[in-house]
Amino acid sequence: MDIDHLKSWIGRTEEASDLVTPRLVTSYEATFSLHLAPYEEDEAPLALHWCLAPPIAPMAALGEDGHPAKGGFLPPIPLPRRMWAGGTIETIAPLQTGDMVTRRSRIADIAYKEGRSGPLCFVAVDHEIVTARGLALRERHNIVYREAAQPGAGPATSMPPVPTEPRVADLAWTVEASPVLLFRYSALTFNGHRIHYDEPYVTGVEGYAGLVVHGPIQATLIMNIIATLSGGEPIRLDYRGLAPLIAGEPFQVKAKRLADGAIAAWTEGVDGRVRMEGVSR
Repeated sequence: MDIDHLKSWIGRTEEASDLVTPRLVTSYEATFSLHLAPYEEDEAPLALHWCLAPPIAPMAALGEDGHPAKGGFLPPIPLPRRMWAGGTIETIAPLQTGDMVTRRSRIADIAYKEGRSGPLCFVAVDHEIVTARGLALRERHNIVYREAAQPGAGPATSMPPVPTEPRVADLAWTVEASPVLLFRYSALTFNGHRIHYDEPYVTGVEGYAGLVVHGPIQATLIMNIIATLSGGEPIRLDYRGLAPLIAGEPFQVKAKRLADGAIAAWTEGVDGRVRMEGVSR
């Protein structure tokens, strides 16, 4: 891997705009209706920004995994498996229905390391979400690329150990991780990544145990449960994915207020293992 060549992408920028339409808001509400923090009538629900201005590429410009081929804004990482690794989010002002929203993006960092499961390449992308009223949200999105699954290699990633005792929470939601939820969110975000809907591909090519729940679905739920517990205070969230969450069984979204006033939140599979976790301070 020519890491010096890949690092030449650092500093590249991209700008995209989209409209917060009533239809988008209604579709988003219908998808997450039981698990959204309260919001004012003219506001858009929290974390709707991930549904705005998605990359749109012609069918001929897609890679095998269904994502747009690399080498444009994102660097041409020569590792085929791509996952949402986590990031940071700071909410400043809510979006509103009817807003024209602009996302300004910049490649902030590219790093390579050898992990226990093989080579890993991390790409950090900074985003600013802006409306006519000014800055609404600031985000760093961390993407990780991994090598292809090897025949007979077992699960695509290692799992955290099963906890001896469940983590205590002040608020918990149960969410059905159905293929319909994954399909709807892929449609809302124009996300063609095949790990979310193509079971023969995700199990036979990428080596997962089944359809993978989107990272931003989990982050959306984490943001909303934090805002519910906090009463709508601004969010300054630092979060990371620990292991894939496989669809087919209900999972839990939990939050707990810490002694210092921060709120920890996480997603748990039916086995009690944490799949994504974060803290808002």
